[in-house]
Amino acid sequence: MKDAHFSIGEVVRHRMFDYCGVICDVDPVFMAASEWYEQVAKSRPPKDEPWYHVLVDGQPAQTYVAERNLERCESRRVEHPLVELYFDGFKDGRYTPRHLKT
Repeated sequence: MKDAHFSIGEVVRHRMFDYCGVICDVDPVFMAASEWYEQVAKSRPPKDEPWYHVLVDGQPAQTYVAERNLERCESRRVEHPLVELYFDGFKDGRYTPRHLKT
């Protein structure tokens, strides 16, 4: 298992599908069902590297993305109905998780 390159609250962009979003959770390795991987993860990203739960900007969708398919996005606010559930605010280009009040 390798260390996660991104963290909760960071705004990222999906390299293949060109959408931005904010990371709301990180799994150290692939944690979804094998059936999901076979049906959805067509590029077959590694299961033994970090995977991220991402709230998609401008849509009510949440995605599960392998680290190799993400890159940093311009630091901007993300429009998603669950942002306020996960985060307290936006400061210095990233979101502040609710459990880490500053």
